[in-house]
Amino acid sequence: MEEFVRFVDGPTPIDSAPRLAKAIGLLGSDLLVKRDDLTGLGGGGNKVRKLQYSCGAAVRSGASTLVTSGAPQSNHARLTAAAGARLGLDVILVLQGDEPANLRGNLLLDRMFGARIVWSGKRPVEDQTQTVMNSLAGSGVNAYRIPFGGSTPSTARGYADAAHELLQQVPDLDQVVVAVGSGATMAGLVSVLGAERVLGIETGAIDDARRTVSGLLNGMSGVSPVRSGLLRLDAGQIGQGYPQLTPAARRAMDTAARTEGLVLDPTYTGRAMAGLIAAVASGAVRPGQRTVFLHTGGLPGLFGHPEID
Repeated sequence: MEEFVRFVDGPTPIDSAPRLAKAIGLLGSDLLVKRDDLTGLGGGGNKVRKLQYSCGAAVRSGASTLVTSGAPQSNHARLTAAAGARLGLDVILVLQGDEPANLRGNLLLDRMFGARIVWSGKRPVEDQTQTVMNSLAGSGVNAYRIPFGGSTPSTARGYADAAHELLQQVPDLDQVVVAVGSGATMAGLVSVLGAERVLGIETGAIDDARRTVSGLLNGMSGVSPVRSGLLRLDAGQIGQGYPQLTPAARRAMDTAARTEGLVLDPTYTGRAMAGLIAAVASGAVRPGQRTVFLHTGGLPGLFGHPEID
């Protein structure tokens, strides 16, 4: 049986962004956008590459149900629901907090894909997820649990795959800028490109991004150990916390939209673009460097964010 199930057919596109490059202080030919928002399944996004591996493991185990957890507007939860629909598996999503009055953004799509949503209320979401798993096991259901955010050393291989794509598409790349959520996207990129060519912009999704990314990297088979101190991480875009829209992210979203018609989300890619703008201003990213911005998707979250109007 195959190691993974295929959801991504062929390399995702590379778009040039000359007007955006000039607007943020780069040369017109410097900036490229890797369009992993166009991975296809369920509205697209970086989690699709990871789900190829976790769903492959679920299918091999004979599971009939996928269970995962996340924030209410989790892109990972939405794409797990879509993957389950594609594979004919039931999906249970355990989401933080209480059910909102209106289902918007990713929540609307979760329902459309047929997932059952369990709300954690005041309980820690991981505790509630374990309760769901115990209940399913007691009922004789073979359920496969995908961790919060879908990030493991195994699923990080999805972004090792993407890094190899990038080297074929942009052999002269100097660096890649990417949002850091649960960590596996950055880990997979670093495993192939090296720590010096990957700039991760923290979003506040996890407490210790450096430790998490380092742990994922060092858990990947066949990857040389990487010292956590070598990782390039920018924590300057977290602002008041993961759920909150920062002014810099909002400005970055507007700049990308008005220069290139490129839509970013308020939680991940908006922060990542704000981080790129800050890196250009500080000299960490310089004119003349071939820079790839990894668009990790998240568009539905734009329509579910309470601070966007």
